[in-house]
Amino acid sequence: MKKSKVFIACDSKNLNKVREIIKKTQTSKLQIGYKFGLEFLNSKKGRNFVSKLKNQITFGDYKLADIPNTCASAIRAVRDLNFNYLTIHISSGLEALKAAKKVSGKTKLIGVTILTSIDNKSLKEIGFDKSVKKIVLRQAKLARKAKLDAIVCSAMEVKTIRKVFKNEIITPGIRLNSRSDDQKRVVSPKEAYSNGSDWLVMGRPITKGNIKKNLQSLIDHLN
Repeated sequence: MKKSKVFIACDSKNLNKVREIIKKTQTSKLQIGYKFGLEFLNSKKGRNFVSKLKNQITFGDYKLADIPNTCASAIRAVRDLNFNYLTIHISSGLEALKAAKKVSGKTKLIGVTILTSIDNKSLKEIGFDKSVKKIVLRQAKLARKAKLDAIVCSAMEVKTIRKVFKNEIITPGIRLNSRSDDQKRVVSPKEAYSNGSDWLVMGRPITKGNIKKNLQSLIDHLN
């Protein structure tokens, strides 16, 4: 049976906390990867820690969003960290996506759609007159055109995206209970996989409190 795939978000600049997260989430029942976001990657010792991390699936969540040359240069600058996955905002535009993909090498380039902390109301406040689903679908088509390896989106949009994007789909905004924290578009792990997600991204529901107990709750939920 295929193992469920989960990226654990290491959202801390505390090295001991990150080490604890990695140590306590080792399991043969799931395929686990580790997502490092801006807080950790910009911390004093974060980059050095990632550079020495061996035998783990790693995800550099930089969420690049800039002109083509800058996006490509940024990817070159972190090539020594050998990330398995790295993120770029699809809203950077087709030329930036192509430029980033051209230099990404063995690292899988992930296109970020509309953040899961944003809903239709938030989009209107920014100035968009289309719904989340319509924008995400258009972004998925752009990701396909740029030959990106994966997409990050809410599990609520996975079924729609699957119609136009056949590569990996990674979904944050996953909760084991009704608590949503700062996320707006939230679903359960089972629902996400049922919708067609390849990877889940989970942070606080696993890393806050008793990590081993939380991980077991996830395993129980999926069985």
